[in-house]
Amino acid sequence: MAILVYAEHDNAELKKATLSTVTAATQMGGDVHVLVAGSGCKPVAEQAAKVAGVSKVICVDNPAYEYQLAENVALLVKDLAGDYSHIVAPATSNGKNFLPRVAALLDVSMITDVMQVIDANTFERPIYAGNALATVKTSEDKVLVTVRATAFDAAAAEGGSASIEELDNAQDAGKSSFVGEELAKSDRPELTSAEIVVSGGRALTNGENFTKYIEPLADKLGAAIGASRAAVDAGYVPNDMQVGQTGKIVAPSLYIAAGISGAIQHLAGMKDSKVIVAINNDPEAPIATVADYFLEADLFDALPELTSKL
Repeated sequence: MAILVYAEHDNAELKKATLSTVTAATQMGGDVHVLVAGSGCKPVAEQAAKVAGVSKVICVDNPAYEYQLAENVALLVKDLAGDYSHIVAPATSNGKNFLPRVAALLDVSMITDVMQVIDANTFERPIYAGNALATVKTSEDKVLVTVRATAFDAAAAEGGSASIEELDNAQDAGKSSFVGEELAKSDRPELTSAEIVVSGGRALTNGENFTKYIEPLADKLGAAIGASRAAVDAGYVPNDMQVGQTGKIVAPSLYIAAGISGAIQHLAGMKDSKVIVAINNDPEAPIATVADYFLEADLFDALPELTSKL
């Protein structure tokens, strides 16, 4: 039994989500192969070959995969599926985009957002916005799974010595084309992979207060900045900073929530953080139920004091 892991990358660097997905795949049993599809992506294949637990890397270097268009990737993965019992991808926007298409092409079901591998066919995944966990078992011969990367430790990026097989399989579905992208540029760590995250909520009242109160603390800690959906919907900060069920799922070593009440949607995106610190003037706020440290205070007084003492 062999398992195919789809690599998340930008044609230059292997993303951390892939390392966590490899860890999940190794718990399913069998040889783990990694598929690197892209354009000019051979450096990524070489990085993948060094990952502990990987026995083989399949590199498909073709312009058709430069932008990871789901229609093209799905056709490629479908062609390779015959050699594998499991196809596993990170539960990123990319993985959630192409893997359901593969499932449709293969006429099988799929299991999403896996947080624990019990055995090769049994998995644990969140339901009801993370308020409950469901144990699901599949009886199908082909198992398709997306993995919540924050629930698994990253596999060691060094120490492996997998073979690299180059495959010529250009699959252009002709149904979509890359038009452009707007990437947020920041000197801070990327939100989903940061070790420390400082998030602000609607209580900050405007975007200027994010700059005045949240950013200095984040700079002191070398942290990424997040926000609640309420703050994003109010226009305080851009959408790519949203933490929650409909935003980004984070599980840093330290999560600081300032002025966030803790709606179910937000808790679903951060409650797996190792240490949670909440600053709120309402002791009955829902976030108090998951916080390791809860400071009942006005954030406009507490944040400057905390920043100055750091």
